[in-house]
Parts: sequence; structure tokens; C-alpha cells
Amino acid sequence: MKQLICQEPKQLVYQQVVEPTVQTGHVKIKIHAVGICGTDIHAWGGNQPFFQYPRVLGHEISGTICEVASDITQWKVGQRVAVMPYVACYECGACKEGKTNCCEKISVIGVHEDGGFCEYLNVPEKNVLAIEDTVTDIDGALIEPFSISAHAVRRAQVKAQDTVLVVGAGPIGLGVAAIAKADGANVLVADTSEARRQHVEKVLGLKTCDPAAENYLSSIEGHFSGMLAEKVIDATGNQHAMNTAVNLIRHGGLIVFVGLFKGNLSFPDPDFHKKETTMMGSRNATPEDFNKVARLMAEGKLSSGMMLTHQFDFDTIGDVYESDVINNRELIKGVILF
Repeated sequence: MKQLICQEPKQLVYQQVVEPTVQTGHVKIKIHAVGICGTDIHAWGGNQPFFQYPRVLGHEISGTICEVASDITQWKVGQRVAVMPYVACYECGACKEGKTNCCEKISVIGVHEDGGFCEYLNVPEKNVLAIEDTVTDIDGALIEPFSISAHAVRRAQVKAQDTVLVVGAGPIGLGVAAIAKADGANVLVADTSEARRQHVEKVLGLKTCDPAAENYLSSIEGHFSGMLAEKVIDATGNQHAMNTAVNLIRHGGLIVFVGLFKGNLSFPDPDFHKKETTMMGSRNATPEDFNKVARLMAEGKLSSGMMLTHQFDFDTIGDVYESDVINNRELIKGVILF
């Protein structure tokens, strides 16, 4: 089979390798679509922590089961599936509490082990998710980033009528906004990019504001009936945005950081305390989040079109990755098709 391997930073190479044989406890998937994540971009540039080369990238995967190990009874050849790429140990304290998303020994397909930039992939049976016939291959690949968003929304305990400010309109922020809207929240999206704000308003039908504008806080208050947001979900991974997030919530508010940066959070403790702020991180997703996204997609409440801007061909993406992905300012979300 053909695979595209990141041999070292800034070097993607096509290779012909032996098609894998199915392993005990695994199913083999014929891959149809793979999303390109920020992780794949950072790995190409040599900026991804806890990463070793060479590595086959790609953890946003959909396809069809083409072979099943003899000890597997739950899955059958021909089933269409998405991949839940977080391989947990199921033995640590987090796993025993059902928090497999932050397993102490987590191995992420496409990051810590080879992923989906290839034609066939063995995946543990616990890490596949059945998708409905109405869910396209592209939708299926994007279940994973939407699930990251769904986990952040769940961490924020979003419910109907909540006022939610989503900061950052990249793929995860778009997913957060779409899912919070589907849950009945009153959602406002903030992003410094005019093009991304236009995308939010056109595709998601939500109001936006500009964090760089002088009237940023008053625009938030104007949207939420004269008050700041009850809940802020930051998907920027931007140090300044995250350090000033406490300024964006009303007293008694809650902040969830789903984006992250390499560095230290720093904010005035009096501001944090006087609002009795709740602040938490959000990492990866659990099967519960994947199931919710799959359901919302089947119901037509989520779709790849909410974040997708570009499609690529597997046979050529390796040759144009730098120009069409890394240096493409118009790219919000890309998917590779096989």
C-alpha cells in the first residue's frame, strides 16, 4: 500500500509498504477520508511536542472495515466507521473514572503511533465508531475534531439559554459554536479574522465580534443584554487571549480552555477571585462525545461544511503540502480523499 510519511520536519515522502495484516483485537480499515489537523501542521514544522520522527500523520479518519480479527464479534466487514484515535491504557486512575481522554499513558493514532495518511490501517476495536449511511466519508473524518469541541462544550456544562462566548473561529471553535447552538445556547463568536467572522455568520448563522476592536467588551455586553458571558470557551491557543479570558465573563462565570500554548497562564488573582471564576482545561474527547457528534450529524445538526474549506487528493497532497496547506491563509479545514 501507499503511505505518506513525515520523515523529518518539513519532509513528507510517499512510500510503498506491505499492507498490514489484521492484529488480535483490531479491525483493518480501508481509509476513505482523513482530516488535516493543526497537529499535522505543527508536526510538519517540527513544532509538535512529544513527537518522534518518522511518523505517518493523520488522526481524523473515516473508512470501511475490510478485515476483522478472529477474536472480534462486534464488527463486520463492510461497516462504515470513524476512528476515535485516543488509545487508552484502561488501567490508570483517569481511565478507571471514565476519563480515557486524559489517560496517563495515552497514545494518539497519528501522533504517538502511525496514523491515517495511508491506504489501510489497523485500529483497536474499542477505537472505532459506526457511522450512519447518511453521514458522508468527509463528515465521518470530521467527527473527531467536532468531538474535541463537544467535549469542551460538555466541560462547560452548556445548556439551553446559556450565554456562551466562543473565542477563536478555527475548526475547534467553529465546532464548539455549532454544538453549543445545537444545545440551545445563545452563542457569540469572537475572532480577529474578518474572513473567519464572515464564515461564522454565513455558515453557522451566528453573530460575531472582533477581539482587537476597542469596543470588544461592549459588543459582548450588547449581544448578551448588557452583561458579559456566563461561559467562555477559548479555542485560540493564544497566550494573550487566554490570559485575558477572565475579563470576558460575568461574575460567577466559567472558562474552558480547549486551545493551549507552550507557556504559563498569568492573570491578576483579584480579578479571578472577585468573580469566583471557574476555570478548567479540556483535552481530547471520550466515546460519549463521539457518540453525541455522530448523532447530531445523523440528525443533520452538524456537517463538515461548517468548517471544511478545502479538499485534497491523497496521491498529490504530499507534493503540495507546504504550498496548499502550510502557507494557505484561506485554509480553515482541509480533508484528504482517497
